[in-house]
Amino acid sequence: MINLPISLPTQRYYRIGVSVFFFIQGLTFASWASRIPDIKNKLHLSDGALGAVLFALPVGQLTAMALSGYLVSKYGSKKMLHIAALFYPAVLLLIGSVNATWQLVAALFLFGIGGNLSNIAVNTQGVGVERLYGRSIMASFHGVWSLAGFFGGLISFLIASVMPPLTHFAIIYCITFLLMISCRNIILPRDAHKASAEGARIFVKPDRFIIILGLIGFACMICEGTMFDWSVIYFEKIVDAPDNLIRLGYVAFMCTMAGGRFAADWLITKYGINLILKLSGIAIFAGMMTAVILPGIVSATFGFLLVGIGVSSVVPMVYSLAGKSKTMLPGVALAAVSSISFLGFLLGPPVIGFVAQASNLRWSFALIALLGLGTTLLSEKVKQD
Repeated sequence: MINLPISLPTQRYYRIGVSVFFFIQGLTFASWASRIPDIKNKLHLSDGALGAVLFALPVGQLTAMALSGYLVSKYGSKKMLHIAALFYPAVLLLIGSVNATWQLVAALFLFGIGGNLSNIAVNTQGVGVERLYGRSIMASFHGVWSLAGFFGGLISFLIASVMPPLTHFAIIYCITFLLMISCRNIILPRDAHKASAEGARIFVKPDRFIIILGLIGFACMICEGTMFDWSVIYFEKIVDAPDNLIRLGYVAFMCTMAGGRFAADWLITKYGINLILKLSGIAIFAGMMTAVILPGIVSATFGFLLVGIGVSSVVPMVYSLAGKSKTMLPGVALAAVSSISFLGFLLGPPVIGFVAQASNLRWSFALIALLGLGTTLLSEKVKQD
């Protein structure tokens, strides 16, 4: 187990532990996303068929939304995070073992359930640590998630040509297991609910504020999901990159998303949430359209860099604000916002596949770029407390 010095400030002690669990979650998801082309080719799936199969992951996430919020609120985020950190990476082994489309669908459904429980539990922990600091730090947690995604993509970039997905995923599982065991006791022992939310019910109808946050998250995550699931394929089919460079766009996206999140807390404090949300939507749109209009290796990579900057701070902002809800418990508020936001993951990748099947992949990316502008359009409706 990782032993931290006794003199280390309490809030920093917990911040390190929670960051490790964000890293586990990011590394797990990126490992799957970076091997999608290999699994697609293994099962001989068309773009349309892949789009349909990818429905299974967000359906699993949405199926688990209410249950995850309930479990985290009832049993605490620490216990649920331990369970999720064991289950979520383990499903990678099932994904790497599939030999039929129905098996992939089933595995992705379970992957979605594990990912959602991990997401709600670790963000509830993040909200609690942020309260200890008394300032915005949520974006840095998500920066660790993105940094893990960057490393996950880089690992795949280096070993995909010499190692099948199952072996790759087994290595990732061993890494995440060791991290989880090492840091299992340096996260918040209990969740601190806001005094204003005392007596709040676990099951309650989301108010207007929560719905707006969810819609902003939706506009961002439909673009984020597209980048995770289709950026490698876009470089392979539209950019026509060499085989050893088809993951370049994905790695570029993850790099700027991680960097943007580490800078976001300072930017939010200095310029305010509204301006950052406006600029985020503009960056998403500009980046995706650059890749659509100029689909060369250099220009598309630059476009994906912009998309990473655009999506970097949106989800941390809406999650942080949701955790401060005066009418709902943090775990439940996060589950409600995630339910709406993850519809972007539900709709984005399949829509890409269906539009690509009907016309071409460039048109589908242009459609997603327009949807990404919703972040800018909805930003005026957010009022920071």
